[in-house]
Formats: sequence, structure tokens, C-alpha cells
Amino acid sequence: MANDTLSVTDNRTGKKFELKIENGCVRAMEFRQMKVDAEDFGLMTYDPAFLNTANCKSAITFIDGDKGILEYRGYPIDQLADKSTHLETAYLLMNGELPNKTQLDEFTNKITLHTYVHENIKQFMDGFRYDAHPMSMLASTVAALSSFYPEARQVRNKEVRRHQMMRLIAKMPTLAAFSYRHSQGLPYIYPNNDLSYTENFLTMVKSIGKPNWRPHPALVRALDVLFILHADHEQNCSTTSVRVVGSSEVDPYSACAGGITALYGPLHGGANEAVLRMLREIGDKKNVPEFIAKVKDKDGDKKLMGFGHRVYKNYDPRAKVIKKACDEVFEVTGKNPLIDIAVELERIALQDDYFVQRKLYPNVDFYSGLIYEAMGFPMEFFTCLFAIPRTVGWVTQFEEMITDNEQKIARPRQIFTGSKKRDYVAMDKR
Repeated sequence: MANDTLSVTDNRTGKKFELKIENGCVRAMEFRQMKVDAEDFGLMTYDPAFLNTANCKSAITFIDGDKGILEYRGYPIDQLADKSTHLETAYLLMNGELPNKTQLDEFTNKITLHTYVHENIKQFMDGFRYDAHPMSMLASTVAALSSFYPEARQVRNKEVRRHQMMRLIAKMPTLAAFSYRHSQGLPYIYPNNDLSYTENFLTMVKSIGKPNWRPHPALVRALDVLFILHADHEQNCSTTSVRVVGSSEVDPYSACAGGITALYGPLHGGANEAVLRMLREIGDKKNVPEFIAKVKDKDGDKKLMGFGHRVYKNYDPRAKVIKKACDEVFEVTGKNPLIDIAVELERIALQDDYFVQRKLYPNVDFYSGLIYEAMGFPMEFFTCLFAIPRTVGWVTQFEEMITDNEQKIARPRQIFTGSKKRDYVAMDKR
């Protein structure tokens, strides 16, 4: 449309500019033409933490935070969680369409063929201290995979690139399980390729002394649903890290290792741990009103963990699915006593104008930790459970970035606030 433009007057010079609006955006480079003289660099945009900056075009995941919508390739997350599997969802994210049975069988077979890791990886992992954090081990071993597959540097070769994407999706559960076993002082369990993706992972993690041990089907399904919910989430911190690191055209193992380290941070992957600590601090549902009052006290230091989101200004659609999964898990494991506190906390918060006006609704982390804990996972392993499914999103976003002709090596600008040029002062005169 002819009126899809932005009229700008630079009051420093009086010059007028017409900037094209496309997809609800104005290209930041358009501001570079606004100069006070020929030697002026031109205007830049300043946006700490990318609060209002799009750094790419993507056809993978759609989020409408105000309406509480999350879609993978156009499919609502609740439908996928209810009807799909993690590997079917992985195919969807990577290829843009749901597979037919033949395509899914072929895709599953390719993933299954790559679940094993080189024996040297075990030796590499044995080099970590007995108390090393599982995420630290996971990030390091994923980065180390690039030394086992040097051809992975051919990121412009689609066949080679896809091969590495399959390997990463297949090997991530194995590496995560190995990191868990190492941290627990347990022998490593090799993959069983007769099992499903999620069942195989739980078997590698939990099997002790019983070669034919199998996890309960309800727990397998619940974790598979959680894997679907965490497969991708648009341009979050770790995904942006994968894109930025990958923009140098490094191999996808190294790029995904960057995503893992970003996820390792407590503000990204550690939120569900903070929820459990908060619920334990509350101790009993009768203490919830007092805790809520402390949260609302502007001079206090209490925070309502698991509520609110950078993107969602409505109920996180993933939280609704996870809340339902809690009941299914607890039927097998027994009810986590913290769930009563969580439900009461949610009930009171959603009726309180203080939180409603601030659009603070439960997010995906509010209930996920309760499920992980009920399944017997220690808190330090929660983020690994996040990294396994998010690998699908990372490799898909990596490929989209590599094949986008508009993308270049990431190199943000800065606003320099340091000292102006000055002369060196000799030591004896300082």
C-alpha cells in the first residue's frame, strides 16, 4: 500500500525522509542516511536486549504474546501436544509440513541410527570432576563433537548440514544421559534403538541393575509432551545465540554448544528451579496469602517465580498443557506435595488486580519443575531436559539462518561512552 511508509523529519537538518514499512518493521539501516554532514556516520538505533528489534525473518515459530498463541509452522501447540510426538514435531519444524507415515518412519530411522556416540566421548566425559554440573558437561561434549565430524564445517552443503542436524537431535539424549550418569557416579547405559526417542532416553538415565527395565508409558508420554512444548520458542536468548555464533559459518555443533551455554544461565533455563525453591520457601498453602503480600511489597525482596514472560502478556499456552500433564504424572509417581501450594498460588494471583494489571500469568516453568521432580530428576539436571528438545529448534533456526541471503556475520554496533583520545602518561608521572 502507498501509505505503508513512515515520514521522518530530522530536526537537526530539516531534511525529510520516507521510510518503507514492511511486515510492521522499518529497516534500521534506513536511519543511516540521516546525517548532519558528509562525515557523520548516520543515525543508529539503540535497543538493549533487543526489546523491539527483529534480527531475522523466520517461518518456523509464531508467537502472539498478547493472545497467548504459540504455533509451530502454523499448528497450535496444544494440538501438537495432544496428538503428535516429539519426533513428528521435529520433522514438522525441520521440513515445514507434517510427515506421512513413510516419511516419519524414514526420519525416525535416521535419528535412531545416530544415537550412539564415539567411545572417546566417554573418555572425554570421564575427565570431568565427579561433581561437575550436567549442563557444563553437556555443553563441552556437544562442542567436542565438531572434532569427530570435521565435515560439519561445510554448512553450505545441504546434505552434509542435514546429516549433522540429524546427528545432533539423535545424540543429545545420549550425551545428556551420560552427563546425568556421571554426576550420579553410575555406569553409562548405551542407547537401545528398539525403543522410542523418549523411552530410550529415560532408560539410559534411570536403568540400574535391570537390563530389561522400562519406564512407565505414562511418564514416557508426559516427557514427550514436555519435549514438544520446548522444541522451539522463536528468538529467545539461546536461539539467538545459536544464530549469532552460527553466522560466522561455524559448524552446528559449536553453534549449538553456544545455545546450551546460554540456556545454562539462571534467567533462561533455570527458571523452573527457582519456582521449586519458592514453593519450598512458602512451605504450606496456608502461607500463600502472606507470601503474595510480600511480593506486592515494593520494599520487599520476594519475587513471584514462574509468572510473567518477556513475550507472553497472557496465559502461556504451554503452561495449560503442562498443568494437565501434572495429573497424569502424579497418578504414577504419587502427588508432589508442592502442587497444592502451586495451585493455590496460581488461584490467588490470577484473582489479584496487582498481578492481573501487570499481566503476570503462569509460564511454562511454573509447573514443569514439579513434573521433573516427581519423575526423580535432580534440579541441576532440569536444564538438560530443556536442551534435549530445544536442539530441534536450534538446528532448524541454524539452517534457516544459513540459507537466508540477507543474513551476514552478526556484528552489532555500540554507543561508545568511554574516554576521548588522550596521551600515554609515563609510569613515574602517574
